[in-house]
Amino acid sequence: MSSRMEAGVGLPDAEGARSASGATNARDLRKALKAGAAGTPPHDESSAAETPPPASDAFPAALREALSRRGLSLERVSERLRARGIGVSQATLSSWQRGRSQPERARSLRAVEVLEEILDLPGGALRSLLGPRRPRGRVAPARGEGAALQVLGEDSVVEKALGERFRHFNQETGSLLIHDVVTLGASGTLSNLTTTNVLRANRAGADRALFVLSFDDEQAEPLDIRVTSGRLGEATYLKGLKSLVLEIHFGRELAKLDTTVVSYAVDVSPSREPATHYERWSRANLHEYLQQVFFHPDALPSGCRRYFRDQVGSPPRAQRRISMNDSHSTHVLVSRCKPGVHGVAWDFDTGE
Repeated sequence: MSSRMEAGVGLPDAEGARSASGATNARDLRKALKAGAAGTPPHDESSAAETPPPASDAFPAALREALSRRGLSLERVSERLRARGIGVSQATLSSWQRGRSQPERARSLRAVEVLEEILDLPGGALRSLLGPRRPRGRVAPARGEGAALQVLGEDSVVEKALGERFRHFNQETGSLLIHDVVTLGASGTLSNLTTTNVLRANRAGADRALFVLSFDDEQAEPLDIRVTSGRLGEATYLKGLKSLVLEIHFGRELAKLDTTVVSYAVDVSPSREPATHYERWSRANLHEYLQQVFFHPDALPSGCRRYFRDQVGSPPRAQRRISMNDSHSTHVLVSRCKPGVHGVAWDFDTGE
């Protein structure tokens, strides 16, 4: 079992359940995750407006109203679309209903036509509300998308989770320094992830950042989230993708090149198998990356090593053994690290 953390992934703008201290308890987290998985906006958004919404808001407003009237979750709608041979993720549907993106490609427009049938709407009721389409022909990847594709590859978990929003995800900020702390339990399985991220604004007005934590084992699910620097805006666990998406607000709008610090911790339920490695990918240069791994005294590894991958899933290279200290931990510190995947792996002695 392994875990991967992706920095800076855009997700729907929503407010999740949280306590006054900025941390969620397990009960509130379950509610927030359930709301995110079902695609139901936690905001109380009324579908009946006294004046018609602007053209740019007409499609998402109509879609939200139709979903509410039919009482269908985004998960159920996605399943019905898939049953008709049209693959549209819950995240993409959520983006459409929030106005963060709109259907434009031929496949997406076909999905809108089927949506009208699923939601018992007249033909063209939704499609007629869409804004102008982008010019036809191949469009070069946006800067952020192209850099991410170089590290993630095509059809990645992140791209599936984001849908059409993948083209322009999280371009307002970039990471300068990241510190990950990985804690394993007595059975050798992942127990807790804690991250501190120093971000710099690429443009004025940036006020939030988004993160994705991906797990190899579907049994490893988030139990509790604590945000100690920043404010939790959304926690969405996509079970089918075995990924947790966090949106964390800075509490203020940043000026261009201004910096802020985001810190959060995630408790994880035990997985089936012991964890074997932990890695983080980055699409841009980091000034510094520090990863610490803490092992339980009852489950100490026989050896640890650091490695680098040019792309997620590619063979590891630049491997080097690293040692543990008296606190049963090991670490790797990388300065001026280039885009790619930085990881630490370990071996448990099975006694065979």
